Amino acid sequence: MSLWLLNYFSTFTLALVTVGGTVLLAVVGSLLLRRRHPTLADGEHNDMVGVTLGMFGAIYGIILAFVIVTLWTNLAQAQTIVASEATDAALITRDAAAFPTSVQTRLDGTVSGYVHAVVEDQWPRMRAGRPSYGATETHLRDAFRVLQTYEPKSQHEQVFYQQAVNHLDDIASQRRARITMAGQELPWLLQVLAYGGACVLIPLTFLYGTRKRRIQMLFVASVAGLVGFSLLLIVVLDRPFSGELSVSPAPFRQGALAQYWVR
Repeated sequence: MSLWLLNYFSTFTLALVTVGGTVLLAVVGSLLLRRRHPTLADGEHNDMVGVTLGMFGAIYGIILAFVIVTLWTNLAQAQTIVASEATDAALITRDAAAFPTSVQTRLDGTVSGYVHAVVEDQWPRMRAGRPSYGATETHLRDAFRVLQTYEPKSQHEQVFYQQAVNHLDDIASQRRARITMAGQELPWLLQVLAYGGACVLIPLTFLYGTRKRRIQMLFVASVAGLVGFSLLLIVVLDRPFSGELSVSPAPFRQGALAQYWVR
């Protein structure tokens, strides 16, 4: 469900629906409860409700902070992995310049095929939550075969050969990490705590009564808006390769890799 929302709606639309919907439901719910139980406006239970609301709000705030920081860290890590993978691919093309033309041409062909497979095949799959190794496996295997069948002829070539092997190993490792992260999502227990906690915290604000209706509605709307915005962050950050704020494949089109996109 979250993947569908992220891929078919803009972040602004999701913000309107999530934050605006949460505030609207909270205000309507508070008005209905106040109409049904007018005595709530007297604030008879404010002492008990205030303590409960403060204690529960603190616990829920810690949970939300932990979830959001974790998801933000995962997003930043995914961006780093993608940048490192693209950088290693670019370095292989530079190292290949030290080899004979035939080897250089074969390496360029495998790197070009790998880069196109990542952007044109793997990325749409990751956005849809169906990551796969298949599109890049052939090109990566061919690159390893090129290096495994070539014997460096000089010390100069040996230095660049070893660097190329190391970069290729790093690409294989980073590809696995990228695909693994594309298939991960927030554990169901944390989802229950995040969304279930909102369903408990917001109704608690209805019970905190004030004689002025505007003041109470402002209080309820403020809490609901903050909770709604936090839930929006969870939805947007949960999938690092989906939505408008997702990790971009741009590093695979830049620098030394830009030559593979020239038509």
